[in-house]
Amino acid sequence: MLFNSYPFIFLFLPIVLGVFLSLAKNNQIKLSYIWLIISSLFFYGWWNFNYIGLLILSTGINFLIGNLLAKRNKKINPKIILFIGIIFNLSLLGYYKYANFFIENLNILFQSEIFLTKVILPLGISFFTFQQITYLVDSYYGVVKEKNFLKYTLFVTFFPQLIAGPIVHHKEILPQFGRKFNNLKKINRDLAIGLSIFILGLFKKVVIADGISSYPNEIFMAAENGITLSFFEAWAGAIAYSLQLYFDFSGYSDMAVGIARMFGINLPINFNSPYKKLNISEFWRNWHITLSRLIKEYLWDPLSLFFTRLAYLKNFNKMNFFITATLIPILISFFFIGLWHGAGWNFIIFGLLHGIYISLYSIWAKFIKPKNNRDSFLSSLSSWLVTYLCVVVGWVPFRAESFEGLLNYFKSMFLFNGISVHRFLEGRFGLFEEYIVNFGVKFNGISPNEFIDFNSISWIIILLITTLFLPNTYEIISKKYIRKPLKVSCSSKKFRWRPSRIWSLILSTIFFYAIISMRDISEFLYFQF
Repeated sequence: MLFNSYPFIFLFLPIVLGVFLSLAKNNQIKLSYIWLIISSLFFYGWWNFNYIGLLILSTGINFLIGNLLAKRNKKINPKIILFIGIIFNLSLLGYYKYANFFIENLNILFQSEIFLTKVILPLGISFFTFQQITYLVDSYYGVVKEKNFLKYTLFVTFFPQLIAGPIVHHKEILPQFGRKFNNLKKINRDLAIGLSIFILGLFKKVVIADGISSYPNEIFMAAENGITLSFFEAWAGAIAYSLQLYFDFSGYSDMAVGIARMFGINLPINFNSPYKKLNISEFWRNWHITLSRLIKEYLWDPLSLFFTRLAYLKNFNKMNFFITATLIPILISFFFIGLWHGAGWNFIIFGLLHGIYISLYSIWAKFIKPKNNRDSFLSSLSSWLVTYLCVVVGWVPFRAESFEGLLNYFKSMFLFNGISVHRFLEGRFGLFEEYIVNFGVKFNGISPNEFIDFNSISWIIILLITTLFLPNTYEIISKKYIRKPLKVSCSSKKFRWRPSRIWSLILSTIFFYAIISMRDISEFLYFQF
C-alpha cells in the first residue's frame, strides 16, 4: 500500500487514525498502540503477507537480546550476546538482500554454477534492521531505559517510517509512546500540522517527482540499451534524475513525518535543502540525515577512534596520521553506505565515489583552504557548482541498472563519445568547435538530440530554481509548530505556515491537484533499498 494511493489516503489512513484517536481520547492508551501495531503489520503485509512473520521474528528476537544485554547477567558475557545479536540481524539482511549478488559474483570469479532460488527483497529490511542494531548496541552500553515490549514493537513496526524511513532512533521515539490524549487543542494542532506536511510531501511525489520521471527514465534506459547519448542529453538526464530523486525521497519523508504527526509522534527531519550546500560534507549532513547520523555514530566514530589510536601507537607523521585516522574511516564508511543502498557494483561505486569526494574535501579543508577566507559571491557560486555537479555525477551509478549502462553513460558525460549540439545552435558553434577540437575532443556536428525537448529542459530549470531559492517544508512550518532537531534557516514570513483560512485554501488546492494527478500510481524510489 503506497502513501500516494487512493486506498491509503481515503480508506486505510482515515480508519486507522479515527480508531486510534477514539481509543486514545478514552484513555485506552495501551489498546490504541496495540491497534497501531496491528494496523502497521497489515500495512506491511499488503505487499507480501509472507514477510509479516519475518518482521515479527526480527522484532521479538531483538527485544529478547536487548533485555539480556540490559540485565548484565554475570554468567553471560554481554559482548558475546551483542555479537550474536548483530550477526543475527546481518545474517537476515545478508541473505535477503545480498545472497543473490554474492552467488552471481562467486560464479563469475570461479566459473562455477552455484544456483540459488531468486530471493525477493522484503520491503524496508535495511531500515528496520539497522534501527534494531542501534538498539542492541545502546542496550549493551546501558543507554536504553525503556524496556516495554509493546512500545518496542511499535517503535520497529510503526507504519509511517517502516518501509523507507526516516531511520528513527529509539531514544527519540520510545519516550513519545504512552502520552495521554487529553488536550484537544494539541490533538487538533497535530492533525493540522501533520496533514499540511503530508500534503506538501504528496505534491512533491505525485506532481513533481513523477512529473519529471519519464525524462531521466528514457535517457538512462537508452544508455542501458547501448544507444550513444550526446553530451547534453547525458548531463540533462543526470540533472533531471537528481531532481526526481530529491523530490521523490524528500516527498516520502515529508509524508512519513506528516502521518506520524497526526498520531502525535514527532519523527526526525530527513532533508534540509541539501542541494543548496556549498561543499560535499555539508551535502551529506543534510541529505538523508538519519542515515548519515546512524553511519557517523555507529560506524565512522568507532572506526575513527580505532585508527586514531593505531596512528598514535605507530607514531605516524602528520600526513600518514591524517590518512590513517581520517581518510581510511571515510572510505570504509562510504563503502558501506553504498552497499547499504543495494546489492550491486553500481551502489558500491556510488559509495566509494562519494567517499573520494569527502576525502578530497577533507584534504582541501585541512591543508589547502586559506585561513580567514571570506567567501565572496563568486567563490560561493563556484563552490556550489562544483558540489552540485559532483553530486549529479554520483547519482549516475546510483541510477544505472548495469555496469555496462554506467560506462555508456559516463562516456557520454565526459566526452568520450565526442560532442554534438542541438539544431537550434546550428551556425553559431564555429568558435567553440575549434576550441574543443584543439583539446582533442571529437566534434560530431549537429545532432537531432531526440531526448531533449523544450518541456523537459523547462522542467529541469524550474525545479532547480525551486530547490535553490524556495523554502523547504520545514522552513515553511515554523519552529512554533514543529520541533526541529537541526538548524533550519528562517524563511520569509510570507512563506510561513499558520492555521489560517488562506493556508487552508492553498493546501486544499495543492491536495486536489495532487489527487487528480494520481493517474499512474508509482512506487517510491527508495522502496528498492
